Amino acid sequence: MINLSYQKRQRLKLIMIFSIFAAPMLMAWIMVVWRVGIPEENMANGNINVNLPELAQWPIDDKEPLHRGAWVLAFDCSQKCSQRSDELWRLHRALGRDAERLTRLRIGGEYPALPGEKITRWSSSAEWAESNHAWLLDPMGQTVVAFDAHLPTKKLLDDIQHALKVNPY
Repeated sequence: MINLSYQKRQRLKLIMIFSIFAAPMLMAWIMVVWRVGIPEENMANGNINVNLPELAQWPIDDKEPLHRGAWVLAFDCSQKCSQRSDELWRLHRALGRDAERLTRLRIGGEYPALPGEKITRWSSSAEWAESNHAWLLDPMGQTVVAFDAHLPTKKLLDDIQHALKVNPY
């Protein structure tokens, strides 16, 4: 009788060990099948479904390289240019040590360039370009995120910091 009780205890221990390892798999399967506990919203504040040409194909006057290997924050400066340019300059400064990894490209505007900013103009109209929008481009020139003109600068900063964090080089 003592042997039988010992066997039951050992089986119970084995079942407990199996359940400890099987429970996370079961929970993951439930989450996938019944969509329970999976967030529906995007992590990015800007539009990540961007289908724009790479920077080399944009209809801008000055296409010389900005900084090789640097991310580019390009923004249209057709309205409220001084305010928008100042906000993005402050955003650039808020990046801290990652600021050297980002270059700002202002398209349009009559005001002088702020530190770290390069100015160019549209050589022809681009049907996809909207006034006061901003675009984050990776070091290869591909558009990663498009930002609406009304998006708060803090949310724009969050997206840029996230992109620089997940792409360390």
